Amino acid sequence: MDISGTCISSTEDEHGPIYVYQTRNSRILSFDGKIYQSCMKLNNINGLHLGYTQAMMAGLFFIPIVKTATVMGLGAGSMAKNLLNSFSELNVHAIEYREAVAKIAKEYFYLPDTDRLSLHIDDAVNYMKNTDMKSDIIFSDLYNSEGMEPKQVQSSYLRDCKNALNNQGVLVLNICHTALKLREELDELLALEFKNRLLSFEVEGGNTIVLAFKNDIPSIKREELLTKGKWLQEEMSIPMERYAKLLGDTHGYDHTHF
Repeated sequence: MDISGTCISSTEDEHGPIYVYQTRNSRILSFDGKIYQSCMKLNNINGLHLGYTQAMMAGLFFIPIVKTATVMGLGAGSMAKNLLNSFSELNVHAIEYREAVAKIAKEYFYLPDTDRLSLHIDDAVNYMKNTDMKSDIIFSDLYNSEGMEPKQVQSSYLRDCKNALNNQGVLVLNICHTALKLREELDELLALEFKNRLLSFEVEGGNTIVLAFKNDIPSIKREELLTKGKWLQEEMSIPMERYAKLLGDTHGYDHTHF
């Protein structure tokens, strides 16, 4: 199904086309003219409007104070913008393979020019292998026009992500429309690399969000989880209470502890 709206930008680099569409109230980034890569509401340019991007913020439930976040795969910059706008002390590192995509994010999606945002034009695997910076949370959402980037399913990449986390850090992965074999392979590698310190839940649209913890999963009461969800909802203007309940229900949180 083609994206409705007017194509206001069409460019191409060595990896393929990049389209920007505009509707009455939104701008949409797409690599094939069919699938939304990112969506921005014109009256809320720092909001997160795709459900799976909102759900990925569930990793923040387990981090007392978030100071450094890394976003693997910039896209139109929705996650980076929302994080920067929500937490005034937060520094964000965004890694984008395609320089043309980063330019589009600045030109059409209002990616801010701020000292708190460090933009790295690099391959995600290469960046993770060579970085010596530690993050409280890493968001890995690596997709190309054909689906999940196979590089996300590599033990070396997952290990490098784990090593780039602070002690209480969380790696958050989005898994979407993935072939069963690839999904099983990823599940196996995650269980091995993170010693089964994993939580996951499904969101509307068929996406699975996986939280992988560098060390033990923090013990948290359901009430605390819901309180954190309410606080984050106010800070970020996205329905985090919903994801706190979803995570709690999926993993059998009771009124005592996880």
